[in-house]
Amino acid sequence: MDRLLIIGSRGYGREVYNWVMDCVSAGLELTVEGFLDDNADALSGFENYPPIISSVEDYTPQEGDVFLCALGDVKYRKLYADMISAKGGRFISIVHPTASLSQNVTIGKGCVIGRFCAISCDVKIGDFVTISAHSVLGHDVCVGNYCTIGALSMLAGGVIVEDGVTLHPKVDIIPHKRIGQNSVVGTGSVVLRNVKPDTTVFGVPAKHI
Repeated sequence: MDRLLIIGSRGYGREVYNWVMDCVSAGLELTVEGFLDDNADALSGFENYPPIISSVEDYTPQEGDVFLCALGDVKYRKLYADMISAKGGRFISIVHPTASLSQNVTIGKGCVIGRFCAISCDVKIGDFVTISAHSVLGHDVCVGNYCTIGALSMLAGGVIVEDGVTLHPKVDIIPHKRIGQNSVVGTGSVVLRNVKPDTTVFGVPAKHI
């Protein structure tokens, strides 16, 4: 049976751990070995979690290890996922048992699909993507690598999200818009126009800030 190590034991790491345990209860066959974190005291005050085993830098993947990267910041997710991958580590994806996936959905490696997400038909999701609880992806949505989609977000049909994008919670994007690579969309924004790469937008309608 595979042994899972979760990269990051802070708030999002604990959240991912709970989602993983829901998956295990639903029949996913793995054990959670613990966390990789450079702060050995990150779980201080929190009960019933597996231990912090090592930092990412000091850990050497063992036979039977699999990994998830539970870091919300897309730059650090890429940094540490690439670090473990370079050591030969193998990443898995998890889909929470309450999530709904329609036909022809493809999901890359290292992804986390949270509680009560609804993924419509013919959606493509790249590697190391996080989609948080209650988010909706319409038909033909395409999400690039190393993206974060915050809780309660709605991406209408045909939306394209390029690599390294962060959508904070409660973002709505109307159909067929493109969110350029490494851009950020602020909480509660409504995107009515394409977003240029390396841009931060916020508001209703979303505007460059």
